[in-house]
Amino acid sequence: MQSFEYLRPTTLTEVGGMLGKMGEARPLAGGMTLIPAMKLRLAAPTALVDLSGLPELAGIKSDGKTVTIGAMTKHADVAASADVRKLIPALAALAGGIGDAQVRNRGTLGGSIANNDPSACYPAAVLGLGATVVTNRRRIAADSFFTGMFETALAPGEIVTAVAFPVPSAAAYEKFRSPASRYALVGVFVAKTTSGVRVAVTGAAPCVFRASAIEAILNEKFSAETLASLRFPADGLNSDLHGDAQYRAQLVGVLVKRAIAKLI
Repeated sequence: MQSFEYLRPTTLTEVGGMLGKMGEARPLAGGMTLIPAMKLRLAAPTALVDLSGLPELAGIKSDGKTVTIGAMTKHADVAASADVRKLIPALAALAGGIGDAQVRNRGTLGGSIANNDPSACYPAAVLGLGATVVTNRRRIAADSFFTGMFETALAPGEIVTAVAFPVPSAAAYEKFRSPASRYALVGVFVAKTTSGVRVAVTGAAPCVFRASAIEAILNEKFSAETLASLRFPADGLNSDLHGDAQYRAQLVGVLVKRAIAKLI
């Protein structure tokens, strides 16, 4: 691992300044992805801006209609939250199924979605629930936040400070996990929201996406029977040693049906 400067700001204003002035500086949240990437020389930041000194970035609050989770909130805390388990149990279950105990007690919501790993679980919840990503500069709708593999709408010097999840009438998350990494080989988040049914898929493609064709069917009639003849297209899906595109396409259909079965 190459040398780098370590910075620990105490205010959000300092964060913006450090990230803007330090060249290849990177914000450090839980470090569950960035540190291994640095060890493998896949990332070479000139400085790490440690966000752990900003307690205002952690915590969970709810007004009954929206659950707002701070970016530095650990996966384990989301899984254990009474508010999340009551209002969005699918989100609590998703958080409780990420990685292992060590990852859940170090990894953070903000770090996960800012990294936007193609197989991460949280992006599916953010997109499936139509959440709003709050940064130190603006508010970004979920549909505009995830832009490509490991890419988001975040600008240089911009960090996630919180995510506001609207409470759905019902939601479920189904994941077919890799036995080695516990990442989602395919994960499907289905939510019944005020604007209709939303279906977000992670793990299957280079970036989390909404399955609009499935959404259209379920908005006509929300039942597993309507998807009986579903053949999800494999075009553009990932193929690797864990499974080819056709296999992942089959998994999308299976997991959507499993999620619906939980909600009926």
